[in-house]
Amino acid sequence: MDPDSEVTFEFVPVIRQYKSGRVERLLPTNPVPPSVDAATGVTSKDATVDPATGLWARLYLPAAGADDKLAIVVYLHGGGLVAGSAADAPEHAFLNRLCARARVLAVSVEYRLAPEHPVPACYDDAWAALRWAASAADPWIRDHGDRDRVFVVGYSAGGNIAHNVALRAAGSDRPVRIGGLGLVHPYFLSGEKGLAEGEMKHAWLRAKLEEMWAFACAGRTTGLDDPRVNPVADGAESLTRLRLACGRVLVCLAEDELWFRGKAYYDGLLGSGWAEEDAELLDSVGEDHQFFLQEPESAMALALMDRLVALFSRNQ
Repeated sequence: MDPDSEVTFEFVPVIRQYKSGRVERLLPTNPVPPSVDAATGVTSKDATVDPATGLWARLYLPAAGADDKLAIVVYLHGGGLVAGSAADAPEHAFLNRLCARARVLAVSVEYRLAPEHPVPACYDDAWAALRWAASAADPWIRDHGDRDRVFVVGYSAGGNIAHNVALRAAGSDRPVRIGGLGLVHPYFLSGEKGLAEGEMKHAWLRAKLEEMWAFACAGRTTGLDDPRVNPVADGAESLTRLRLACGRVLVCLAEDELWFRGKAYYDGLLGSGWAEEDAELLDSVGEDHQFFLQEPESAMALALMDRLVALFSRNQ
């Protein structure tokens, strides 16, 4: 069989890889350039973070106002560690709305994707971008950003990366203090064999997500209890350590295949000593994984936006 047509891994509708190494990303993409957004007045631009790896980020600055300095939000897009982009139209539109509503300066990270760049490349890129943002290397951040108010938000796979970069900040000899961590429908898994009754309806999709983790790691993983994808596995670094780098955590759940693992993560926070006032939960009952991107004016999407705004606004 032709190695350029023989499929070695497939997860429809996300990605397909052939024996030759050729990769097809199946998710519809609609990359848009940085701009001045007519609806919100937010201005965006792209900036190089690390020329050596090609890492870049899209920065978002709200229209001029009375703020002396703006909180800095490092944002990590979704896509299962293998797809997605900071330039995708739905993510771009979400960042415009978020910056206008919360009056923050956002740094949306174009981290490298597997399988061309297996895990831990995504974590390394997120860490480099966080340090870059906190150092005010870009003139927008230098002139408008408040380096004492840095937040990290991630959606889906980006939620996984956000958790891991916060743990790295906690253990770094060059720490970055994170005011708050926002995990929106985070991509966490577990090696537990027994499925809760409510997980059964997502069994096929859960199985594909489990396969995709190994695929994204190029096989270099201890499996589904790898602490990078299961932060509450036996032997995983204690969630108490997050407090060394992070003031509070907001976990946002949807009624999707990741709900049970996201809830286990939140319960793990409370079980490791986090108070409910510092570890908050938003459960968008009846909504799917991407609802806040697809229906941004819905009541649930606006409620999620309000909780993120509150995360950035609350005194540290």
